Amino acid sequence: MRLYFDLFYGLTVLLIAASGVAAVTRGWVPPWDRRRVRRVRLFGWGQLVMAFALCWPVVFGLVVRAPGIRQWWTLSGYGLLLTGTLLTSVSLRAGRNRQGTATR
Repeated sequence: MRLYFDLFYGLTVLLIAASGVAAVTRGWVPPWDRRRVRRVRLFGWGQLVMAFALCWPVVFGLVVRAPGIRQWWTLSGYGLLLTGTLLTSVSLRAGRNRQGTATR
């Protein structure tokens, strides 16, 4: 069962990274996000940071064996995940329509 989880996890990370690379290099955004994304490159960088952050604890969990240091590496990986989430959130459009405002 662990093998299936690891394969699903790896494929998910690869899809996020591929979508980020496509957004940064070509300006392509997945169809379900096209209407909301205002800054495509920032969205792509956010996805790349999130993909890197999802790999961070796995890679350093295999390399570093000391339990105290391993916890800090994992915590820093979650900090990177939060940074990527914030980058993608900043790149999205506001939720309301501003066409009818009096100030232009």
